[in-house]
Amino acid sequence: MTLIVQKYGGTSVADCARIEHVADKVCAARRAGHDLVVVVSAMAGETDRLLGLGKSISQRPSAREMDVLLSTGEQVTIALLAIALEKRGFPARSFTGAQVCIRTDKEHSKARIESIDDGKLRASLAGNCVPVVAGFQGVDESGDVTTLGRGGSDTTAVALAAALKADECQIYTDVDGVYTTDPRMVPEARRLARVTFEEMLELASLGSKVLQIRAVEFAGKYNVPLRVLSTFKEGEGTLITYEDVTMEAAVVSGIAFNRDEAEITLIGIQDEPGAAYHILGPISDANIVVDMIVQNVAREGRLDFTFTIHRNDYAQAMEILEANLKRMGAKRVIGNDRVVKISLVGVGMRSHSGVATRLFQALSEEGISIRLVATSEIKISVVVDEKHLETGVRALHAAFRLHEPPQQEHLPQPATAPVRQGGAVG
Repeated sequence: MTLIVQKYGGTSVADCARIEHVADKVCAARRAGHDLVVVVSAMAGETDRLLGLGKSISQRPSAREMDVLLSTGEQVTIALLAIALEKRGFPARSFTGAQVCIRTDKEHSKARIESIDDGKLRASLAGNCVPVVAGFQGVDESGDVTTLGRGGSDTTAVALAAALKADECQIYTDVDGVYTTDPRMVPEARRLARVTFEEMLELASLGSKVLQIRAVEFAGKYNVPLRVLSTFKEGEGTLITYEDVTMEAAVVSGIAFNRDEAEITLIGIQDEPGAAYHILGPISDANIVVDMIVQNVAREGRLDFTFTIHRNDYAQAMEILEANLKRMGAKRVIGNDRVVKISLVGVGMRSHSGVATRLFQALSEEGISIRLVATSEIKISVVVDEKHLETGVRALHAAFRLHEPPQQEHLPQPATAPVRQGGAVG
């Protein structure tokens, strides 16, 4: 028997009708001979509703009590799905994170999983029962309920798959896989049959909302085959796995973009040791995450220093820097909170040249100026003005022919012994 962990997100269990639909899918998988563990999120919008209730009582509710409150969303869903499965003649049992001993650290609202006791799950499976587990939650060593942060149900599913050594972890959502870019922006975008863990991590960190970054990290660390599928549309989805020789043919696998960027430049900084520290130290102290950094070559003892941050942090960062201009030895600070980041991702970049050249050419032909560039082994990111986002993504998608399936390389076949004709081998 194949052991599969299936996870259904909030849109998949948004109401009782959709929960019934999920129950039908689970039953179909059981009839096909698979052992299943099912992980579910709260109904779509329920977590936000619970957050609103907490904030209506207090603008600063304790993190511990908010975790207790938010964890009730999944508790509703697991019970309803278990009821729906039993109605169809398939024994099921619901479990909260605490009941299956998903042990986490003490960081309320952003806890990390430390261990899982899979005894109850294995006992249920041995009894021909479908365990239905609440995603997004666990319990710390003191017995307090904790939550894993937004998208944490993905992490729960992958962690359970790792603990149970499942054959596959299937993430069911409202999209039917990972695409070369957002199909709402580029209708020609193509669903990818498979991507590597490295590529998926980059795509997730650069703006793709298909999977939570921590879930992909977990899957890569414990070698859990991960598949993204649609709850509402049949298909093979996208398999996320390790790189193999046939995947090298795709130089660029996908294009990610992030609208929530802001760019800040300090002009005329004194070129001396510690200059970058004096700029970024106060930014870090304010818990503002810095993304791309560019420092130009010093001229006459002065240099310019540019970096990007999340757009929500722009006003605070500008205020901090303006208050520290004199101490930093800078002449002035300028900023722009109307920029975006576009990124090409592909493991094929390791073995192919000319990717950056083609990117620059495609954007140049559209009259798009590049403000910043950053590269890694499998990624090239550029910052451009916000108004050029859609044109830039479409131009790059066409330039790298991502609408076409990659041409597979002709790999040598395994050697085989010659077949002798006409009689027994002597």
